[in-house]
Amino acid sequence: MAVNDLREWIARVDEIGELSRVDGADAASEIGGIVDLHMQDPGNPAVLFDRIVGYPSGHRLIANVITSNARVALTLGLPPDLGARDLVMACREQNRDLAPIPAEIVESGPVLANQDHGNDVDTTKFPAPIWHAGDGGRYIGTGCIVIMRDPDSGWVNAGTYRVQQHDEQTLGIYISAGKHGRMIRDRYWARGQACPVAVSVGHDPLLLLLGGLEVDYGKNEYEVAGGIRGKPLEVVCAPITGLPIPATAEIVFEGEIPPNELRSEGPFGEWAGYYASGRKDEPIIRVQSVYYRDDPIVLGCVPGKPPNDNTFYRSPLRAALIWDELERSGVPGITGVWSHEAGGGRMLNIIAIKQMYPGHSKQVGMAMASCHAGAYANRYCIVVDDDIDPTDTNQVLWAMSTRTDVAQDVEVIKGCWSTGLDPMAYVGEDGRSFFNNRMIIDACRPYDRLKTFPSLVNTSAADADRLRFRFPGLFGPDGKVSRSPNSVSV
Repeated sequence: MAVNDLREWIARVDEIGELSRVDGADAASEIGGIVDLHMQDPGNPAVLFDRIVGYPSGHRLIANVITSNARVALTLGLPPDLGARDLVMACREQNRDLAPIPAEIVESGPVLANQDHGNDVDTTKFPAPIWHAGDGGRYIGTGCIVIMRDPDSGWVNAGTYRVQQHDEQTLGIYISAGKHGRMIRDRYWARGQACPVAVSVGHDPLLLLLGGLEVDYGKNEYEVAGGIRGKPLEVVCAPITGLPIPATAEIVFEGEIPPNELRSEGPFGEWAGYYASGRKDEPIIRVQSVYYRDDPIVLGCVPGKPPNDNTFYRSPLRAALIWDELERSGVPGITGVWSHEAGGGRMLNIIAIKQMYPGHSKQVGMAMASCHAGAYANRYCIVVDDDIDPTDTNQVLWAMSTRTDVAQDVEVIKGCWSTGLDPMAYVGEDGRSFFNNRMIIDACRPYDRLKTFPSLVNTSAADADRLRFRFPGLFGPDGKVSRSPNSVSV
C-alpha cells in the first residue's frame, strides 16, 4: 500500500530497518559527504538529518532516499522483498492496470500551516547543503517537483529539475532541453509573460519518482500518483498562482520565472557523475510566497557517480516503460529489460528477446534507441537472447563477448537527443543544443545459426531441481546456494 506523505514514508522505512539518523551535521561540509558515502553501495539506509548546523532544530533533511529495491517497491506500494527482475515485472503490471485518478482539490492542508509572503520570504532558513565540494552553491531542489501549468491546454506538469539557492527571495533553476517544464516555460516567454511556478522540496517520494521519469507529454503526474495510490492525491491551490500543490507537502516555494532575467548557476555534480554542465547563466525563480509545515523536512535526491539516489530507482521503472512502449509499437518476443545502474538508469539499456525472425534483434535495438522512454541521453542499447538475465552484468558481458561479431553486429546512430549533463554530448552551433551518438550491440546468437550454434556448458534446469530436492540443506528458500556453511549427509 502506497503512503500518504513523506512522514509516513519515513516511518515505514524505519519499520523495515532502512533508516539512519544523524544529529549535528554541517550542511556546508558534512551532509553531502555522509550521503555520498551511503550512496556508494545500493541498499544502504536512508539518512534523516536533524539539528543541522546553522538551522533551527526540527528543520530536517532526508537523503539517500530511493537507493534500495525495498524502498523503490515501498514507494510504489509494492511488496518490499522483490528482486530486480520481479520489480520490473511488478512495475509493468502496475502500469498495465493503472487507471489515472484526478487530484482532489481541498480547502487546506498541513503545507499551509505556516506562510511567508513578500519581504518576509526567506528561502535560506531551510537546509540546503553543498552536496559536493565542487558545487557552485547550495541546492535545495534535488528531490523536488517543479509545478507548472501549460498556458494553452491547462495541462499541469510536475517535473524534477535542479534548484539552487541564490538569496533569500531568489532561486535558480536548470531544465534540460526537451523537458516538459522547459517547453511550458518557453510558451509563457514567447508571450512576453513570466511563467508561474511552484516548487515543492519535500513530499511523498512517489512524486519525486514520477517527476524524474519520462511520463508521457500531456499526462499529469498527480493523476498517475493517484492511480498508483488507489485514491486521489489531495492538492490545495497556491494562493498567488492558483497552481495545485500537494496538501501534505513539507515546503513549497511559489513565484514566477521571468523572461530575460538570468543569473550564474552551477556548477553542480550531476547524475552522470561529472560537472558536465559547468557554470552558465540560467533562469531564476522570483519567490513571492513560502508555505511549510511545522518542523519541515527537505527531500534530498543527490546526483553523483552512478548508481546514486538520483538514478537507482530509474533502473526498474525505465526498464518497465521501455518494455511497454516496445510492445505497444508491435515489437514481439521481449523477455526482459534492464536500464543499468552504472549508466544512471539512462545510458546503458539491455533487452532480452526470444528471436522469432531474421532481423528481429536489430529491430529491437533500433526501437529501444529511439522510443520515448529510451531516447533521452541513451548511449548503449544491448540486445541479448532469452537465456540471458539482463539484470545480471556478468551474463550480459558474456553474451557480448561470445555472441557479437563486432564487424556485423554493431551499429551507430548519430545526432540523438541528449543533455548538457552528458559529458560526451556534442554542442550545437548555438552553444545551447546537445546531441549524442549511440551504439546498438546485437549480442544475440546469429539467427541463421540458432540450430548449429555451440551448445551451452551448464547444469540443466531439471538436474538443478533434482539436486535442490536431494540436498535441501545446501540451498535457501529461493533455490540459491546458502551462504551459511553447511554439513550435509544423505
